[in-house]
Amino acid sequence: MLDIKFIRENAELIQEGAKKKRIDFDVKKLLEVDDQRKAIGQNLDEKRAKQNKVSEEIPKASAEERERLIKEMQPLKEEMQKLEEELKGVMLEWQKLMIGVPNIPDISVPDGDDDSANLEIKTWGEIPKFDFEPKSHVELMQNLDMIDLDRGAKVSGFRGYFLKGDGALLAFAVWQAAQKHFLSKQFIPMIVPSLVNRETLLGTGYLPQGEEDLYKTQDGEYLAGTAEVATMAYHSDEVLDKKDLPKKYLAFSPCFRREAGAHGKDVKGLIRVHEFYKLEQVVLCEASHEESVKYHEEVNRNTEEFIESLGIPYHTVINCGGDLGLGQVKKYDIELWVPQEKTYREISSASYFHDFQTRRLNIRYRGDDGKLKYVHSLNSTAIPTPRILVSLIENYQQADGSVVIPEVLRPYMGGLEKISNEKI
Repeated sequence: MLDIKFIRENAELIQEGAKKKRIDFDVKKLLEVDDQRKAIGQNLDEKRAKQNKVSEEIPKASAEERERLIKEMQPLKEEMQKLEEELKGVMLEWQKLMIGVPNIPDISVPDGDDDSANLEIKTWGEIPKFDFEPKSHVELMQNLDMIDLDRGAKVSGFRGYFLKGDGALLAFAVWQAAQKHFLSKQFIPMIVPSLVNRETLLGTGYLPQGEEDLYKTQDGEYLAGTAEVATMAYHSDEVLDKKDLPKKYLAFSPCFRREAGAHGKDVKGLIRVHEFYKLEQVVLCEASHEESVKYHEEVNRNTEEFIESLGIPYHTVINCGGDLGLGQVKKYDIELWVPQEKTYREISSASYFHDFQTRRLNIRYRGDDGKLKYVHSLNSTAIPTPRILVSLIENYQQADGSVVIPEVLRPYMGGLEKISNEKI
């Protein structure tokens, strides 16, 4: 959420930001409703002041005068009740419009409608050249008894899966290697809830824009699609000590996404599933654009370093305006090479928000000048499973159908060097 004063002073900039993000938002309409809100509020304040003044006079008045004053107050009271009802309706509309105000994208964000307009800014690693026809991760994992999609669909429905044997062990190994890597960057580890309330999702900006992609319970709560949601709400309605900033959390949770509108798209295998696991970097820092930019580069680089330790080719892209969410100022995606598809697939997103989320969640700190300020927030995927297994297995496949295990993961696989039907 942006400050209404800032919106008023930068209405044209907000409208241009919405246009760049391809978000349909009418700033003029918000300002008109805000004018109504202020006018009704001012009218109410004036009437309350008059009511308070008369209320002070009544005890001192004679019986006759008291009766007259009470009678005169009746129409005022009725007018105030009408104004209060009117203000309720206006406030509801104002709040709906306010939570829909998009954050302004950074000037470095390229223009474009969707992810096809994202710009490559970095490539790393050599794309493998096989002297055989590479198999898909599905075929490789099924042949090695690492996955069971048929029983996954039987038990869980569309996009269901079981990881088993070395498939499960490989996922565990990725978690352990990731934990070692990211905790060396001074993050505090947390296991956080997936089950969250609506206010938490509104606070992080996943509502109202992303409602169709969320699972909802019969109690009105939601299953979050990322550990960022609960982690951000951890400090809601708190005033932090400046000396404790930045707060850096490595949060782990199961994640759930309906993938609404994705039917018929990437449905085979582990690219796009409804239930998965994710380690997420979340940072709260001082209210400074320079600090946000610094930590944005840092958290994205943390993930790049981990991918490099696995030896998987990747490229990093800067997301265009149409591929940004409501609150994001700027976002990078890291995409891994998938040999069988001959393309890159997203594995991580790193974003910063300025005070968009923290204003909604009311997370503040007291600056050196003694004034309360909203902290800035950032997040970045550390690593998701099982999606990481897609590129890992396909890039490390051998002609005989076996899969070499990256060196960094071997200590967590009992020293195993290769997954095959005859283990080495």
